[in-house]
Amino acid sequence: MPRYQIGIDTGGTYTDAVIVDRSSKNVIAGAKSLTSHGNLAQGVMNSLKQVLDAADDVTPSDIQQVSLSTTLATNALVEGRGSSIAVILIGFDEAMRERTRIATAIPDATVVTVAGGHKYDGQEQNALDENAVRKICHRVAVDAFAVASHYAVRNPSHEQRASELVQELTGKPVSASCDLSDSLNGPLRALTAAFNARIISLIVSLAQAVADSMDHLGIDAPLMIVKGDGSVAAVESVLNRPIETILSGPAASIVGARFLTGLENFVVADMGGTTTDVATVVDGWPRLNARGANIGGFHTLVEAVDMQTTGLGGDSRVRVDESGLLSIDSTRVVPISMLASVFPAIENELITALGKEFGLRSALDYLVLNVDYTAIPVDGLTQKEQRFLQSLDPNTPQRYNDIVHSASDRACATVLLGRGLLHRSGFTPSDAAHVLGLQSQWPVSAARLAATVLTRTDYRTIGRDEEHTIDLFCREVVDAVVENSTRIALSELSGRAFNADDVLASVSAGRTYIKNLDIRVCPRVPLVAVGGPASVFYPDVGKRLNTDVHIPTHSRVANAVGAAVGVVRARYVVEVALDEGGGYRIYTSADPEFIQDAAGALRRARDLAKRGALDALLVKGGQTDRVNIDVERVQTPGLDDVNGLISAKVIASCDSLPDLKAVGPT
Repeated sequence: MPRYQIGIDTGGTYTDAVIVDRSSKNVIAGAKSLTSHGNLAQGVMNSLKQVLDAADDVTPSDIQQVSLSTTLATNALVEGRGSSIAVILIGFDEAMRERTRIATAIPDATVVTVAGGHKYDGQEQNALDENAVRKICHRVAVDAFAVASHYAVRNPSHEQRASELVQELTGKPVSASCDLSDSLNGPLRALTAAFNARIISLIVSLAQAVADSMDHLGIDAPLMIVKGDGSVAAVESVLNRPIETILSGPAASIVGARFLTGLENFVVADMGGTTTDVATVVDGWPRLNARGANIGGFHTLVEAVDMQTTGLGGDSRVRVDESGLLSIDSTRVVPISMLASVFPAIENELITALGKEFGLRSALDYLVLNVDYTAIPVDGLTQKEQRFLQSLDPNTPQRYNDIVHSASDRACATVLLGRGLLHRSGFTPSDAAHVLGLQSQWPVSAARLAATVLTRTDYRTIGRDEEHTIDLFCREVVDAVVENSTRIALSELSGRAFNADDVLASVSAGRTYIKNLDIRVCPRVPLVAVGGPASVFYPDVGKRLNTDVHIPTHSRVANAVGAAVGVVRARYVVEVALDEGGGYRIYTSADPEFIQDAAGALRRARDLAKRGALDALLVKGGQTDRVNIDVERVQTPGLDDVNGLISAKVIASCDSLPDLKAVGPT
């Protein structure tokens, strides 16, 4: 009997789900539902139901594995949401505390410094002030804690002891920085741990909700989650390390693109409703960001895909200014044609607006409650924001200017839009594509009415045939998206170091010359495009780059495919350093070890690294005996490998398909 994997991806606009037969590399069925921003589990449940209904010969008992990629962690941190936290910095001086940037990144965090920490060689700098840790536990009422100690990666004992005390005295989750990174950068480890503590409860809640949905549908299978580097792990192994799911969704898209195309080296563009993510795949795996994932302008030590993210998608807002200049900004709005598919009366309202002399500019600007809500959520909302939300009609979109009358109203609307409790509408590239016959899932008549509203506010329409003007306007919108998409692809193809602005602008605009210079650009690696709007815009991108763009079958749900077919990866680092008194110290996640000779130290380091990687893989839900070991050495010039060893970093890595027996049921 065939056994199947389900992949689920929660994006900014849609939650996608697919059923994949991994052995035959067939996508059996796919489904999309609107993402329920305030309650992601509801969108996941809807997609699970739809994809099972779409697969006639697949029953819940046939499902072998469910994998989830999610934007929950990224969005929560960027939007400033999450648990209340306290951060305990052990052995940090004031300058180090400032360099953590925790006060800026998480303004409501309680940050406390206590004595302790270690030196570079792992020797104790000062004794840990356990009484101070106890006082913090009794004094601070928060949902979660983070702990970071000076040189904890050389000796984690103070972080481990402080974590034990916090858990004993508060019962709250604790994020220890040395469990999240092997970097010597203490301030950045502290910020990473703080971010991690902030979102633990969110990921735990999501995992439980998805598991409950699976149980409700009769799916008895392991639940995996996609990490930011594109690998998957048993959800239980990520619950205390949710920061590792940063960029989970885009990473899943890249893995899905490789699975669907069979290519090993390529540039991939994933265009969704909200953003376009572009990355490079080398030897079958996405290039990783050496600096760590970026969260709202703050670098972390989380290993994640190196990608360009641009606020350009099918649902980006199209603007026309007073002079008729068209622009596409990074704000995501609900396409008017999509809104009309749910609320058909919108078309009559647009017709009425077109009969008026004034007010056309606000005719497309509606506020609508998230359709997935059955009750008004109150967590994290002020009373004023709750009242504003309760004043809206849940069954009818209302024009922004009819609801927002004051600065206070505007502030409430901004918060609720950021939380995903409200949506705002507008004309989008998806609407333009409907007018031109490039898309057809929503009412074309509504898209044309919306385009008419915009072109009537544009001085260029005077004295021209209106139907022709509307088509020209929509073609201009699509061309603008193609031009921006071409720029993004060129930037990635050139290693993001392409400085010839005039050449870049000419190629992106479709011009093949500059003055007397002919231009021809031809990528050296294939270009792959996935995501809902990819087939609308990327064929023209390929023409401007003189290449065929690979848009694989099932590209619309490549992210969910990537979640379904991901592999488990583990990495473990052991450091060897020359001791001041001779001999070598070996640093792992346990206390340092001392070995007198270099050869013995390296052998011990390789054994520890291999064991650490295999243990980590097992915890994440994989199983193999194949381990790759790399050794980065620092040598004294002129001496041989053994006698001249100053330091070494031994890196063990391994990967495998999920071991479903090892993972166990959800």
